[in-house]
Amino acid sequence: MSFFIDNWILIAVAFAAGAMLVWPAVKAGGRTGTLNANDAVTLMNREKAVVIDVSDTKAFEAGHIIGAKNLPLAELEAKLPTTVKNKAAVLIFVCPNGSSANRGVAVAKKLGYEKAQSLTGGMGAWRAANLPVEKA
Repeated sequence: MSFFIDNWILIAVAFAAGAMLVWPAVKAGGRTGTLNANDAVTLMNREKAVVIDVSDTKAFEAGHIIGAKNLPLAELEAKLPTTVKNKAAVLIFVCPNGSSANRGVAVAKKLGYEKAQSLTGGMGAWRAANLPVEKA
């Protein structure tokens, strides 16, 4: 017990440092992903990344990234291999808020698509960055 009393400042600093490391994940909440909108645009332009929108058909028709392919999450495992035959292609998964896209990345990686990534914040982040959206 005397260790804690004698070193309370060190313990407080260690706790604060740990909290600062965890804060970005807590702040992002369910909107975690691996790409911001600008990085996604760069991948689309330089590496011809394929954008896969895992939203349901209604949400996809309401607005999606130009050129995105709609593969609802429930159908992804069955339809992805026929939609994107090149497993070396860069895939960017998108959904309304980013959480379903992360599940899409997991499915894609299970199928052998190692360059699969998700858009942090989903379509909300895309729109917030004032990037173009098309409606079906």
